[in-house]
Amino acid sequence: MAMRSDSVKKGLERAPHRSLFKAMGYTDEEIARPLIGIANAANGIIPGHVHLDMIASAVEKGVYLGGGTPIPFGVIGVCDGIAMNHEGMKYSLGSREIIADSIEIMAKAHAFDGLVMVTNCDKIVPGMLMAAARLNIPTVVVSGGPMMAGSHPGAKGGDKLDLISVFEAVGRVKTGAMSQEELAIVENEACPTCGSCAGMFTANSMNCLTEAIGMGLPGNGTIPAVKSARLRLAKLAGMRAVACVRENLTPDKIMTPQAFANALAVDMALGCSTNTVLHLPAIAREAGVAFSLDMVNIIAEKIPNLCRLSPAGMHRIEDLDRAGGVPAVLKSLADAGLINADCMTVTGNTLSKNIMAAKVWDDSVIRPVENPYSKKGGLAVLKGNLAPDGCVVKQSAVVEQMLIHSGPARVFNTEEDATQAILGGQIKKGDVVVIRYEGPKGGPGMREMLTPTSVICGMGLDAAVALITDGRFSGGTRGAAIGHVSPEAMGGGPIAFVEEGDRISINIPERTITLDVSEDVLAQRKKKWTPPAPKISTGYMARYARAVSSADKGAVVE
Repeated sequence: MAMRSDSVKKGLERAPHRSLFKAMGYTDEEIARPLIGIANAANGIIPGHVHLDMIASAVEKGVYLGGGTPIPFGVIGVCDGIAMNHEGMKYSLGSREIIADSIEIMAKAHAFDGLVMVTNCDKIVPGMLMAAARLNIPTVVVSGGPMMAGSHPGAKGGDKLDLISVFEAVGRVKTGAMSQEELAIVENEACPTCGSCAGMFTANSMNCLTEAIGMGLPGNGTIPAVKSARLRLAKLAGMRAVACVRENLTPDKIMTPQAFANALAVDMALGCSTNTVLHLPAIAREAGVAFSLDMVNIIAEKIPNLCRLSPAGMHRIEDLDRAGGVPAVLKSLADAGLINADCMTVTGNTLSKNIMAAKVWDDSVIRPVENPYSKKGGLAVLKGNLAPDGCVVKQSAVVEQMLIHSGPARVFNTEEDATQAILGGQIKKGDVVVIRYEGPKGGPGMREMLTPTSVICGMGLDAAVALITDGRFSGGTRGAAIGHVSPEAMGGGPIAFVEEGDRISINIPERTITLDVSEDVLAQRKKKWTPPAPKISTGYMARYARAVSSADKGAVVE
């Protein structure tokens, strides 16, 4: 069969190219096979990626088993937890674009016939999916799997820990509710294995949605990193990549409008991270599929929230896997007629065939459609004069008394200033904390706000204080945390004109967010406003800030 790689290996004129392959030890037989690029995001700084060389090695074996030739190459990644609450977080979202671009460069420059994306954590997964959609080369995505939950040695009843337990424990220490000795125990026990952090945070959200959209094999989102089943899955991914080349099964046949609707449906059922509302539009744009924030509310209205995983509940990803994983969630939704199960997937089969034998083994983890945690999905998009183009909240992680809230604005122009005020006891019950100039342009890079939200929760204020930002939140955030306010402050959005003490009204059930200030007053404030100087004026992030779109468009580089 004709192959893309023929342009670098076939014919008289390609003798020099073949010579270079042979310099690396490739045989004529290997060169003649389909060349499968393996984009490996392994590194020694991300817990979810520290073991990916083992996963990539299993993928290589799978490619050989399938009759292809594996060609591994490296991809960068950022650990959002380690980058949190300092300058490093400015670089996290921007890394997504570099990941996509670098894979495009490698695949195009070397004429790979197919790809396997070996990934796991927050921006690496969507960056790889963006590259897959852009290149439209047969591709299979395989993640490194989630971390096991930790456990406190003195806990009764099997209480579990994860990274968010540590962030929130800091707030408890600040209020005197926990000793530093106790914090040290939590710190040592919360993250016991390699893998993406154990809750339904951004990494696991995107790995589950990769499975739902059809670009990952069943089990991709939930099989724990330390299980041998994860290695078997990686081998199957390598085999399927070769098969997809032979079947000409390209991403455009998988990432269809119906597949994105399915992904959003699973997003709502699982209660995924608000960051999915940044990444799905960016991936859809590369795939040529229309996507707007309005779709979030439309789908949330009809898809029930079936799971409450950390931070919204006590279950972790290992529990979801044990209960049947993403296939069981998809089967529940399909049986209720809530998704399109005729979509093609990288298995070579339709979604309906993939989930035919799926079963819910624990309905306390995956509730029945007729008895959900909530009749509406996990995310909500709010609009109003404070966010004309929208903002997003994980409503499944908001306590009931905060679904409707009104209070005075406490305004901060940086995350650091807001965190200091919270830790210093300056935020009172009823307040609405506003953190601005942290958007895609203003940050630059739209930092996650896990530290201030976790401290609010740890100090026991999550049932009385809301937080609004043009930045974003970790998937581990819980409480009335409303992010992605668009337009952002740096772009002259209304959030730039909020003043200390202004009243802000939030109504999540009605999908509204209102700054209780007249249009005339806002217009006067806008006339007096001038944008602040960029926080970074050189290097990649300066270029990123000049080119990046607003959050409601997915914060993509135009």
